[in-house]
Amino acid sequence: MSSTASSPQRVLQPGGYNGNDSRSSSTSSSFLRPELESTETEEAELVSVSWNQDSSCFAAGTSHGFRIYNCEPFKETFRRDLKNGGFKIVEMLFRSNILALVGGGPNSQYPSTKVLIWDDHQSRCISEFSFRSEIRAVKLSRDWIVVVLEHKIYVYSFVDLRLLLQIETHANPRGLCCLSHDSDTSVLACPGLLRGEIRVEHFGLNMVQTINAHDASIACMTLTLDGLLLATASTKGTLIRIFNTMDGTRLQEVRRGVDRADIYSIALSPNVQWLAVSSDKGTVHIFSLRVRVVGEDSQSSENAALLTQGTYSNSLQGLVSPATGTNPGSSLSFMRGVLPKYFSSEWSFAQFHVSEVTQFFAAFGSHNTVAITGMDGSFYRCSFDPVNGGEMVQQEYICFLKTDNPPR
Repeated sequence: MSSTASSPQRVLQPGGYNGNDSRSSSTSSSFLRPELESTETEEAELVSVSWNQDSSCFAAGTSHGFRIYNCEPFKETFRRDLKNGGFKIVEMLFRSNILALVGGGPNSQYPSTKVLIWDDHQSRCISEFSFRSEIRAVKLSRDWIVVVLEHKIYVYSFVDLRLLLQIETHANPRGLCCLSHDSDTSVLACPGLLRGEIRVEHFGLNMVQTINAHDASIACMTLTLDGLLLATASTKGTLIRIFNTMDGTRLQEVRRGVDRADIYSIALSPNVQWLAVSSDKGTVHIFSLRVRVVGEDSQSSENAALLTQGTYSNSLQGLVSPATGTNPGSSLSFMRGVLPKYFSSEWSFAQFHVSEVTQFFAAFGSHNTVAITGMDGSFYRCSFDPVNGGEMVQQEYICFLKTDNPPR
């Protein structure tokens, strides 16, 4: 599989998005120039939803373009309605004006084989990457542009667009790939060559770790911001596992349920005390984690420094700790090893129920809250009790495709 990249002669320097709409007449020559829709247009259909790197915003790809929403407080901050159709992938770079766009959805004239790096402050395409097969996902960090195809992943430098790495993977129709976003670490996780296997690239250490995470194919994964911990689920959808990415050790395993489920999202709270999982069973589960807590003492920053120096210990000391809440287990857990495995499992600590007929994606907010976006255009914010758990309380509900006051 080959790829080509083109760009004007300039270095990409993502800046903060300030909502200005200054337009430029220059653009990449092969880019289908966006034209604004008239205001009398048919209602936009939702094509995709994706969180930015710190879950403070999310992007919605629509049949007519894309929209950006702030989560706390909830507000539509920007929209771009186009005559040329919409995008199936809209990937933000934190809160900057830089976006990665891939065409798709009803009547889209933008190809699904091309990534457009879009500077919305200048209203122009500043780079593009073309491939011979459909793009499954794009991931951005301050250093990299990562393009995911079904059997291959390309990693480019964000500064000069140079191809840094090509990775062969097991069949990956979901476009699974995740990046660390801590300034001290450079970690990428993706499917390995074998079913159920995950490859972890520690770029700062020039080291590759292979983790045999599940017997079935990988369905969902996420990294902590520093890339030291990885949470995974398989297509079976019953268990979520947390691994140390340095040595591949399994640190904890929690159970979503007994029946098979399609896992839509896994999220880790910034302090790594909580894990959220959404699935086609119509429930968002919150689990308490026993792994080390980031940012609450000096040890985590020391670990990150040691990681970049290549002297990080493989010891699990400092990675496993008691959490504020405890996941419930079966009353028969004392018979571990005698009864089936699910009797000794850790079950969810808190739950929130949504519709089973659409996909929902969860992310953590501030003060023990969870934000949930749905492919039906719904946005929920709910809170959970960090001591007692149980049913979460709905704090907010918005149909975000029908906001009354779009930004101008």
